[in-house]
Amino acid sequence: MSEFDLKKKEYRVILLVLLLSTGLIIFKQMRPYFGGFLGAFTLYIVLRRQMKYLVEKKGWSKGLSATLLLIEALLFFLLPITGIGAIVVDRLSGINIDFDTLKLSFSKFINNIETRFGFDFGDFDFLSFLPKLGTDIVQILASNSYSFVINLFVIIFVLYFMLFSYKDFEIMIREILPFSKQNKITFIKETKSIIKANAIGIPLLALVQGSFAYIGYLLFGVSSPVLYAILTAFATILPIVGTAIIYVPLSIALFLDTKYGLALGLLVYGIVIIGSVDNIVRFLLQKKLADIHPLITVFGVLIGLPLFGFWGVIFGPLILSLFMLFFNMYRYDFIEGTVAQPHITTDFKKRDYNKIRSIKLPKKKNKQTPNLTDE
Repeated sequence: MSEFDLKKKEYRVILLVLLLSTGLIIFKQMRPYFGGFLGAFTLYIVLRRQMKYLVEKKGWSKGLSATLLLIEALLFFLLPITGIGAIVVDRLSGINIDFDTLKLSFSKFINNIETRFGFDFGDFDFLSFLPKLGTDIVQILASNSYSFVINLFVIIFVLYFMLFSYKDFEIMIREILPFSKQNKITFIKETKSIIKANAIGIPLLALVQGSFAYIGYLLFGVSSPVLYAILTAFATILPIVGTAIIYVPLSIALFLDTKYGLALGLLVYGIVIIGSVDNIVRFLLQKKLADIHPLITVFGVLIGLPLFGFWGVIFGPLILSLFMLFFNMYRYDFIEGTVAQPHITTDFKKRDYNKIRSIKLPKKKNKQTPNLTDE
């Protein structure tokens, strides 16, 4: 190796060390605003095709196009989320729950069961944690309001410049990806598909389930049906328990209030109607958006929520999906005779359920290298 090559290698190492060091410092200081950057990136993925259409097809200026799309993001994404959050905080802070009456009703219910069936549940102060829990929840919501507002401005600011410089931004992403040309395209398309599936699919699912929940809460006499419908909509992102975490306690509350018919009706409505709506809407969305394996969604949300907060609903599944994608890329590129394909998402309309895979391992097909200027 020549002296010039050695100096070039040393220079590269020094640059990488400086880049990583300054990057870690910036990341540490910008961590409180990380949600804003993730939100801006999510909206950019959703709006980029419109930006390209306005600039490249219609001939509009980049500044005007970015401003128009920023207004669209405000009207259809950011302001509704802000308004819903404000309603929830206001309603929760204004609720005055008589916990003594609630505990008394629960004690009577336990006593009736003990008398009728001869059980002895012992003497314990169940539900004593509820007053403190309610106060803690309201305090958490109030303390996060400031962070939410700041991140809202970060989203607006960053999104504008991402849209305005969309060509340079995408070229930079393609240049720094350490993959082959084919795998770069796979990585970019998979990332777009996963983000779109969650950024569009989750709000639509929440809207539909929240609407059906609102109807049910009205029918069965739940107080503050708007508040609980909004909470039900948010609960769609919770893995495993989902919306049941809202309508089951409400059914129990009606039951403790001796409204047995309404309690049973609400419980059945939640299981049959709200649960069925979830399955139907997910099935329809899979036809239009990426079909992500349910396990990736469930464990991705569990990973993402503690790391990224609200935006973890989108980026948790993305991180887990990218891990599986990199794993499949490695198998596809370096393991002979593998059946792995370098993708995670499935095109729902192209799946063949009747096709039975042969036991014999298929040979790899010649890789086609499409143009990097994707849709």
